[in-house]
Amino acid sequence: MTEPQFDEIVHAPQRLRILAMLDAVPGEVEFAALRDALGVADSVVSKHLKVLAEADYVSIHKAATFGRQRTWVRLTARGGGAYAAHVAALRAIVSPES
Repeated sequence: MTEPQFDEIVHAPQRLRILAMLDAVPGEVEFAALRDALGVADSVVSKHLKVLAEADYVSIHKAATFGRQRTWVRLTARGGGAYAAHVAALRAIVSPES
């Protein structure tokens, strides 16, 4: 079981949603899929991905596909651990053991 650990980086609502989406897939997610799922502008997703990448919670790579530049995002091991610990901390808040 993951030790609960509240994480200010993860806690921001859009970053929490990004990490939840990435945690749910075994590989990478395209930037546009994240943007569409969040329902926000490219700049909002970019800002949050920058924070997550600087914390080494996600890795980002760009590749040209059919002449179009695409950005792919993957959850890192560190990011997966931080996300799991944060979710455990949230669960402890809403369902404290007696």
